[in-house]
Amino acid sequence: MKTIVLGLTGSIGMGKSEAARMFRRLGISVFDADAAVHRLMARGGAAVALIEAAFPGVVRDGAVDRAALGARVFGTPDALRRLEGILHPMVRAERAKFLRGAQARRDPLVVFDIPLLYETGGERLCDAVMVVSAPTFIQRARVLARPGMTPEKFAAILAQQTPDSDKRRRADFVVPTNMGKRATLNAIRRAVTMLLDRPKDSPCPT
Repeated sequence: MKTIVLGLTGSIGMGKSEAARMFRRLGISVFDADAAVHRLMARGGAAVALIEAAFPGVVRDGAVDRAALGARVFGTPDALRRLEGILHPMVRAERAKFLRGAQARRDPLVVFDIPLLYETGGERLCDAVMVVSAPTFIQRARVLARPGMTPEKFAAILAQQTPDSDKRRRADFVVPTNMGKRATLNAIRRAVTMLLDRPKDSPCPT
C-alpha cells in the first residue's frame, strides 16, 4: 500500500499551524519542517557547529541564537542562501526518515507541513497539496498581533513568499481558516476522505 503524501502550506498568518494540529487530532502523522529546523539548531543539534562556522558569534550556550542569526541573514540574499545550504539537506534527510517510518507502519496518509513548499519546489514531493487561506485583512491582523512584528517586517516576509492567490490556484485543496475552527476541521476531513477514497493510482482530486 502506497503512503499518500499531502503537502500542507500557506502564507504567514493563514493558520497552517492550527491546521497541522487538526491533522494530528485525526490521527495523521505530520512532518513539521519548522520543528525540524528548531531541533537542528538547538543545543546538540547537527547544524549548530556548521552555522557557527558560517556565521561566527550566533551560537549561545551551545544553541543557535535565532534572533542573532535572523539579524545576520534577513534581507541579505547571499547569507540566506548560505544558511539554506546548511539546513535544507538536513531537513530533507529528516523528512525522508519520517516517510520511511510511515511506510514501514503502512500509514495510508501523511502530511508534510512545509511553510515554503512552492518556493522550494516541495510540491514535487507530494501527491497533493493543501493550502490554508484567509482574507488579507485577517492575515494582517493575526501577524501584526505577534510579539516583535512590525508592518515593515511583515511586508518583507510576504515579499519572500509566493502570493496567496498563486498558492490557491495551484493547490489541490484550499481550506479557509476564517470561518471558525469547526469549518476548518470539516474541510480537512473532507479532503482526507477524498484522498483515501480515491481509486488506486488515480489523479489527485481537485
